[in-house]
Amino acid sequence: MFSALLIEKDEAGQSVSPSSLDESRLPDGSVTVEVAYSTLNYKDALAITGTSPVVRKFPMVPGIDFAGVVTASTDGAWAVGDNVVLNGWGVGETHWGGLAQRARVDGDWLVPLPAEFTARQAMAIGTAGYTASLCVDGLWDHGVRPDQGEILVTGATGGVGSVAIALLAKAGFTVAAATGKTAEVDYLLRLGAATVVDRAELADGGRPLQKERWAGVVDAVGSHTLANACAQTRYGGAVAACGLAGGMDFPSTVAPFILRGVTLLGIDSVQATKQRRLAAWSRLSRDLDPAALEAITREIALGDAIDAAGQLIAGTVRGRIVVDVNR
Repeated sequence: MFSALLIEKDEAGQSVSPSSLDESRLPDGSVTVEVAYSTLNYKDALAITGTSPVVRKFPMVPGIDFAGVVTASTDGAWAVGDNVVLNGWGVGETHWGGLAQRARVDGDWLVPLPAEFTARQAMAIGTAGYTASLCVDGLWDHGVRPDQGEILVTGATGGVGSVAIALLAKAGFTVAAATGKTAEVDYLLRLGAATVVDRAELADGGRPLQKERWAGVVDAVGSHTLANACAQTRYGGAVAACGLAGGMDFPSTVAPFILRGVTLLGIDSVQATKQRRLAAWSRLSRDLDPAALEAITREIALGDAIDAAGQLIAGTVRGRIVVDVNR
């Protein structure tokens, strides 16, 4: 038996509760993992609260990532005792996920836990931090460099934004952090932001082309914020879009792309290739200060994840939430 959060759905609607499950109920997969830590991402919060139809199959154990130790494997790439991390691949959506003491998955979905991190630290990073690293890699691969100007990070106090600021600052970029939380200015400056922008400046409809401000952008918000960020990006710059906290719409025009040569980079963390995943974790291992990581993290027990999911949806969470699935 193992403990897990279980989402069920019937004619009365969706329900979620801490449950004790038999290992025989685990889904098919080539590798079984004893989970040490998981985390709570925005997508997990959507799934747990039922705010958005993230879950495609019921019953479902949520949790889009986890870190733990292999306890059984029929995959030649993994042996009992290996320390592993999983991000994405539909776990917590179509395949039972990481908010549980045990998981069984396809071995191709796993990557090695970097030696620089403990399992807890890996989940302090989580899919949010791994996505932030993919965004920074995307800007860098496009040719964006520190001497070209400021980088805007939207949703700056969230998991993606917090890690993106730390990574960009470490790489030598000047970072402008957009937030509506005036009480968190010191927090953002400690992470490495040089300036803080009021998110209200980006939240409403704006002109198709605006004053050129940013050499690049990491956007986790979408909607008008993403449209304005594109309209303010300098000639030849790039915008890495990875989130929709402000909405799925994109009320923009083609003007930034055809008149300023701006590139919109779509950053997907779920189906990213192993090569891209390993590169992202390599950047995190090299550039993410453990002290900065601890500053953006709070730990909760498995049973607290339901309440914390509601806080995430309400926008009252700063940084990252690590879930100790064994308490």
